[in-house]
Amino acid sequence: MSSELSAKASSRESAKAGTGPGRLVLVLVCACQFMVILDASIVNVALPSVDRDLGFGAAGLAWVVNGYLLTFAGLMLLGGRAADLVGHRRALAAGMFLFSASSLAGGLAAAPQVLVAARAVQGAGAALLAPATLAVINTGFTGGRERARAFGAWSAAGGVGGMAGALAGGALTTGLSWRWVFLINVPIGAVLIVVALTSLPGARTGRREPLDLPGAAAGTAGAAALIYGVMQSAGHGWTSARVAGPVAAGLLLLAVFLVVEGRFAARPLMPLRLFRIRGVAVGGGMLLLFGGIAIAMWYFTSLFLQNVLGYGALRAGLGQTPAAVVFMLVARFGAGLLPRTGARLLVLAGCGCFLAGFGWLSQAGAGSGYLTGVLGPTLLVAVGIGLTFPTLMAATTAGVPEGDAGVAGGLANTASQAGGAVGLAVLATAAAARTRAASGAPGTTAALAAGYDRVFLIAAGLGLLIAAAGLLLPGRRDAS
Repeated sequence: MSSELSAKASSRESAKAGTGPGRLVLVLVCACQFMVILDASIVNVALPSVDRDLGFGAAGLAWVVNGYLLTFAGLMLLGGRAADLVGHRRALAAGMFLFSASSLAGGLAAAPQVLVAARAVQGAGAALLAPATLAVINTGFTGGRERARAFGAWSAAGGVGGMAGALAGGALTTGLSWRWVFLINVPIGAVLIVVALTSLPGARTGRREPLDLPGAAAGTAGAAALIYGVMQSAGHGWTSARVAGPVAAGLLLLAVFLVVEGRFAARPLMPLRLFRIRGVAVGGGMLLLFGGIAIAMWYFTSLFLQNVLGYGALRAGLGQTPAAVVFMLVARFGAGLLPRTGARLLVLAGCGCFLAGFGWLSQAGAGSGYLTGVLGPTLLVAVGIGLTFPTLMAATTAGVPEGDAGVAGGLANTASQAGGAVGLAVLATAAAARTRAASGAPGTTAALAAGYDRVFLIAAGLGLLIAAAGLLLPGRRDAS
């Protein structure tokens, strides 16, 4: 009888997570995720104006983007563990304060060095925010259906943020100034800090423990060095010292990090016992592969629209909008199927969409029309992303003890971001090699199309690998 009463009480508590204050919490974490992803891309359109005002130069200008991405991806494990130690409310409020304050500094910057430093600090704030939002969902929405829908809304918010970047950046830069790309975050951030402090529970997950400083130093430096080296591959060969040196150093530091965590740390930054949880181990690996899928979809289809079909930047963004809307709808409502179907079926269905969509997209060329050459296949891929991304995020953080929810969120985000960085470098190299090989084709446009088609075929192969790994995820019986 007592277990029945406990189950009913738990059911009532889970139901409350989707109503009343729970909705405000969901809006809060979705808004934070939207801002974090939006600021990774919103500045791209404003870069020419930034260069004219501050005089960056071609080499320095890239660091307005890379400075944010590097600290964002490199510090997420540390940010996730900090959220576990100080509590999710404090971590989210502190991350948003850091994010907003650095946005203000960036918007007022009068020198290139100030703007790059502000962007690096902004990425550090995002690295504290993103794992905290996942931890809030994982610990606050305990009912299966409510938790799945919350992950779907969170994923959709991030997807919309990524797609809205170009449109919002263009509108603010044209209508006001490039400075408003950063300044707009300040009032929004202030509101979200107030909402976080008033709607989230206190530091019930926070605990007084010393931070694993050796592990934090090795893990953060290793991730940052690896991602930095991969970023350099866009302008230098993979065998150049500028790429091979940081990549080798990053891998060595990450090996040291694993040794420290497994053998020496009394309270490790990333407890290796988490990888005994099947969802964490399998889901993390799949998120690494998924990073390449996302890059192939959003980045390379945008290049195809502009460089092959001749679209302008704004028109290309609008051309991807239908796929973004489909992704948002599928992620938001399809996640509700997770408790009934289990993660395995949704991932396999999504991978089927990847194979069909990217296979279709790989046939597009300079003579293809938008409707049949791009729109149709990208809608299929968007359905696949909507089915797989929230499912993988939910699977990677499911079954994790409440006190480790933050670091699990940091691990999931780090895997996705690192997969995207490595995927971009590898796919760009593959596209360039195929374009050079096809240089004898009639016209540069045809050669570029051949390079992008190679990228889409590789993405279809990544879909196959994700499907194979997806067989290890929980099925319908496990979900029930």
